[in-house]
Amino acid sequence: MSEETASMEAAPTIAPPKSKTVNKLLSRKTGATADELSAATSWQPHSVRAYLSGLRKKGSTIVREERRDGSKAYRLARVHASGGQ
Repeated sequence: MSEETASMEAAPTIAPPKSKTVNKLLSRKTGATADELSAATSWQPHSVRAYLSGLRKKGSTIVREERRDGSKAYRLARVHASGGQ
């Protein structure tokens, strides 16, 4: 086995950025709770809230809904294109 082949096989898998993981969870129909976001990213609750605040400041609409079990879930609101005149 050549040295180049050995280094390619030993290359670590790069995890997606945590922000991409959070955005994917928030894009689900049911959204995600702060606990789910913390578990998926290993972020502390205050870091999850800060990230959500940053999304809002960048213009994203975050909807907060209560689930049947009483937990609060956050999700990104879909923007509907309006018919222009």
